[in-house]
Amino acid sequence: MNLSDLKKKKKILMLTAYDYQMAKILDDAGIDMILVGDTLGMVVLGYRDTKSVTIEDIIHHTKAVARGAKSTPIIGDMPINTYNTVEDALKNAKKILDAGAHGVKIEGNRTKIVESLLKEGIPVMGHVGLLPQSAERFRLQGKKAAEAERILGDAVALDTVGVFAIVLECIPESLAKKITETVNALTIGIGAGIHCDGQVLVINDILGFDEAFSPKYLKRYASLGREIRKAVANFKDDVLNGKYPDEKHTYH
Repeated sequence: MNLSDLKKKKKILMLTAYDYQMAKILDDAGIDMILVGDTLGMVVLGYRDTKSVTIEDIIHHTKAVARGAKSTPIIGDMPINTYNTVEDALKNAKKILDAGAHGVKIEGNRTKIVESLLKEGIPVMGHVGLLPQSAERFRLQGKKAAEAERILGDAVALDTVGVFAIVLECIPESLAKKITETVNALTIGIGAGIHCDGQVLVINDILGFDEAFSPKYLKRYASLGREIRKAVANFKDDVLNGKYPDEKHTYH
């Protein structure tokens, strides 16, 4: 699938992936886009937030995802401080594409940076609302009229310069609806209600690796954290009690 084909979809499905095996599963499952998000800082690398993620981290994980996803477009997050200038943005975006991504995602109303990338033929996904790279705390954005107007303005500005999609994160459903009806770009919601053109979630979150993380927007589709702990406990018990390896699992 090409990014241009996304307009034909009834609803766009995007999930994160950070490694070969998960990317292969999402590719086989028919997910429309895979995001190599800077969320890998928290769910893979153990950082407190996304601010410590480097371009090298994104490149490393994008390469792994590209080995697993043969037909699904891959979007690579531009980490904080990798697009402060046009020169930095071009250099780092090209590195992410060289690693196997088909486009990049940039947070905030950075129209000059976005324009420079688009002129080089690099597809860009925007991101408005809650911006994890600059937010002091994670909370709903756009509840107040002035804030909502600013977020709408940011989305319109990004749309005007030509982003193909915009992530709307943690904003009221009514605001997401207004943005979706106003812009030509596809809107991908995360905590933004049902009226967006598509939805994105972090794969580790929907699989339930960390049961303590439970924002209102998150629907958990599995409890793998619990299942993994159970499997490890069973392995431990079997080894300590001489049940593994048994005859069935031994070469002769």
